[in-house]
Amino acid sequence: MTEFTIVIEDAGINFAAYAPDVPGCIATGATVEEVTVTLREAIAEHLEILREMGEEIPIPHSRAGVIQIAS
Repeated sequence: MTEFTIVIEDAGINFAAYAPDVPGCIATGATVEEVTVTLREAIAEHLEILREMGEEIPIPHSRAGVIQIAS
């Protein structure tokens, strides 16, 4: 099983998500849970299409973290 880092953004009326290591693969959803499920499905489908086309599968290399800044 491969793990991809995803970024979820609050777009105000919904949530948007993308995987930095899978260019062009994005998703939206009404909730964080929905956008996560939708992006998981989109990535799986995207990778399957790449395999069918004989293209290379992206190797995950991105990481995410949180930092605190005094305000």
